[in-house]
Amino acid sequence: MSGFRFDSPPKGFTLIEVMIVVAIMGTLAAIAVPNYISYRNRAKEAHAISELKILMDEIAIFEIDNNRLPANINELKTVAPQDPWGNPYQYQNFEITPRGQWRKDKFLVPINTSYDLWSMGPDGASQPPLTAKASIDDIIRANDGAFIGKASSY
Repeated sequence: MSGFRFDSPPKGFTLIEVMIVVAIMGTLAAIAVPNYISYRNRAKEAHAISELKILMDEIAIFEIDNNRLPANINELKTVAPQDPWGNPYQYQNFEITPRGQWRKDKFLVPINTSYDLWSMGPDGASQPPLTAKASIDDIIRANDGAFIGKASSY
């Protein structure tokens, strides 16, 4: 009797096979994760734009009912929601707010004539000129509501 001999095929994966699978999974993750993050950011921007439109409508209704703009956003009938990044929406009535604090475009011209309404965006910071680093990601109302979108696109 000679030694035992098994003719069954080997079981399990080789190290090379496992490394190939890990490399494929890493490549797919490297493609999928940035796309998902980009999609999520665009969805949050769209949500902020729709909420700004609702707030603009509420401000218009308030103005019709009271013959004046609200002094602050808390005067509206509906509770102002937080933006998608967890920050309160910002509102400035020009009858109350000093001219130096109004939102301004790259030529330092005010972007609205009666009030400013905006979300501070993902960074949660904002400054009056739209060209400031803290304001580039803000979602703004400009041209008295004719433009609603990202400050960097205005």
